[in-house]
Amino acid sequence: MKLKIPFVDSFLYTLGCFVMILRGCGYFIIRGRASFKILIMQILFTFVEALGISSLLAVGMGTAVNAIGMPFLAGFSQERLIYPLLIMMITREFGPLLTAFIISARSATAIATEIAGMVISHEIEAYISVGVNPIEHLAVPRFLGVTISMFLLNVYFSLFGLAGSFLVAQFFNRMPASVYFDNLLHIMSVHDIIISLVKSVSFGMIISTVAIIQGFAVERASTEIPVAGLRAVSSAFKWCIIVDIILSAVYYSL
Repeated sequence: MKLKIPFVDSFLYTLGCFVMILRGCGYFIIRGRASFKILIMQILFTFVEALGISSLLAVGMGTAVNAIGMPFLAGFSQERLIYPLLIMMITREFGPLLTAFIISARSATAIATEIAGMVISHEIEAYISVGVNPIEHLAVPRFLGVTISMFLLNVYFSLFGLAGSFLVAQFFNRMPASVYFDNLLHIMSVHDIIISLVKSVSFGMIISTVAIIQGFAVERASTEIPVAGLRAVSSAFKWCIIVDIILSAVYYSL
């Protein structure tokens, strides 16, 4: 009797779906003109429409780091340590993770419920009956759209958070903008940028893959549609945190 472990089976199934989506990306690039509009709309929804909340969180993060860190560091005459602290909090650690949470809450729910609705209404069967691969036409453009948006939104979050924190820093220690950004650029390393971008791409692939899988996993009841959205968000949160811990551990061990 073969022992089945639910977690292992689920992981292997997710990995198989991820490989299928990656393989479909090549076909999409070659012959995906019909689905190009889906890609553009996904980027518009995931990236452009999330700029407002991302700006608010980025400035809030910069404000918190400056408001808490600057007076504390000033007590030890170590005000210059605020720059590596800003880079660590905004660019390297919490920036990619908060951006992933924003996209998970918005796009993972939308993708999962939209695809689940197509499954329930038999639209997926209609695509297959006319020879259209639903992975290439539906899954791949959403996968690429979320991954690209996650990358762009993370870059925007870092830039806006570091720039916004400069305005807050004026309340504690007035300085020219050139001095502030020169110090940031002097402290920031290529490794900080690379780990931030690697996290953003990884989170984007995780969020989109999980949402697509949860959307296709529904069966026939319309009550499964909101459940698919909730499962997509919770699973995306879980896997993003796990991958963030792994990538951070690898980064700090090097």
